[in-house]
Amino acid sequence: MTHVIGVDLGGTKTAAGVVAPSGEVLMSETIPTLNRAGGEAILDATAALIAGLVERAADAGISVSGVGIGSAGVIDAVSGSVVSATDAIHGWAGTALVAGLSARLSLPASAVRAVNDVHAHALGEAWLGAAAGSSSSLMVAFGTGVGGSFVLDGAPVLGHRFVGGHVGHFASPFAVFSGLPLACVCGGSGHVEAIASGPAIHEAFLRFGGYSVDAPDTRGVFTLAASVSDAHDGGADADSAGSRAAAVRAISVGAAAAGQAVGGLINILDPETVVVSGGLADAGELWWKPMEAALRKELLAPLISVPVVRATLGNTAAIVGAAKLVLK
Repeated sequence: MTHVIGVDLGGTKTAAGVVAPSGEVLMSETIPTLNRAGGEAILDATAALIAGLVERAADAGISVSGVGIGSAGVIDAVSGSVVSATDAIHGWAGTALVAGLSARLSLPASAVRAVNDVHAHALGEAWLGAAAGSSSSLMVAFGTGVGGSFVLDGAPVLGHRFVGGHVGHFASPFAVFSGLPLACVCGGSGHVEAIASGPAIHEAFLRFGGYSVDAPDTRGVFTLAASVSDAHDGGADADSAGSRAAAVRAISVGAAAAGQAVGGLINILDPETVVVSGGLADAGELWWKPMEAALRKELLAPLISVPVVRATLGNTAAIVGAAKLVLK
């Protein structure tokens, strides 16, 4: 029975797994992404990772026929090249991803396919995860950034220029402070990602009067907001109470911005199922409840009962989705 390799190539780590036709990940490995070494060095390391898994599979009597890749950046799914990428991976834009890996692995180019990593993630959830069995699904991920994908009849909608899914980069009325739009990492301003991403929640905490010593990162903001101490507790001073109030406010605003954005996308796309993923979706009810409340408030009447669920495949989602690109 033919198996394939699925690869999740991100800005900090690259994970790959041997995937059966059923979607089961039989064995996997993870390496750091050489994100400061340039595209060719990343291709070398990724090819070595894949080759090692192919050898392990062969030792288990399993043949591998193809490789699917979900990669950071805007990926031209026809040519298999990286159209553009952020500074998270230096020298990644312009890399011939499919051609480079197929040559290194002695595979025909037709046996290697690539899409953006969020599309691969969404495809995995649509195939075997939270949206399994749905004819259409919208997945939006809230973490270090904000990304998404609309999967229709088993295929992600990539867009004419392969930029489809950049749902963090449209205007949000929440992305404003003191009357000015917040700067976004894309170079624009006032975008969803500028207020609803994980780093944006920590930035909002500081803007709202929180102290970095109380919450040095986004995880700390959630810990602070979940704590029972407040300004009225006997053991809490006014500064601590102020930081906790800032933490609660930052999470509430970020979650509301996220929910409003997803609700607007639902109104446009009318998906059968909506999947919310990423580190913030896994942070618990403190984020999920205000996010879903804002989402439901945004919906048109015929859409009010659309299922909105958490992603279920975790770290294997993009590996499984990437594998699906080449599984027959």
